[in-house]
Amino acid sequence: MELRTPRDRDGSFEPQLVKKNKTCIIGMNNQILALYARGMTTREITSVFKEMYDADVSPALISKITDAVIDQVVEWQNRPLDAIYPIVYLDCIVLKVRQDSRVISKAVFLALGINLDGQKELPGMWLAENEGAKFWLNVLTELKNRGLNDILIACVDGLKGFPEAINAVYPETQLLLCIVHMVRNSLRLGRGKTIKR
Repeated sequence: MELRTPRDRDGSFEPQLVKKNKTCIIGMNNQILALYARGMTTREITSVFKEMYDADVSPALISKITDAVIDQVVEWQNRPLDAIYPIVYLDCIVLKVRQDSRVISKAVFLALGINLDGQKELPGMWLAENEGAKFWLNVLTELKNRGLNDILIACVDGLKGFPEAINAVYPETQLLLCIVHMVRNSLRLGRGKTIKR
């Protein structure tokens, strides 16, 4: 798309959409990232921009914009952490993601912390093929290396070996079984007729 900007004698004109010496529209990068995060391919994003703005955006430009985020993600993943989190939840969520032109389920392992001000923070997220005590030991060691020296209460699921992994890195931490897992465990112990479903 070619833009013709007005000229004035003293050069004081300031374009609003595409700033001086810039090549893309303000907010375009955010729109591309939002579409990409929703699972669209670079070719699909190109056609969306053609339909909406009648603008030719190359798949190479879209790839360049999405690749630039990777540096920010790596920086976020390696940032220093607070020394103490009173509560840290360690668990997994399953998300639908696009991989190799198809949508699959992926497990994302989370450490969700409550800081000393009572605010929720996300010390980290990890992708892994399977969950195990060894995996969580590596996660906890990484958190310790990034500056998290003490966790008062760790809220976890009933994974075998999880308490030992936590105690190896944070020996003073109290363990609390997640409420969802407590309910599931209690339902398993009751008789079928006595439990309302």
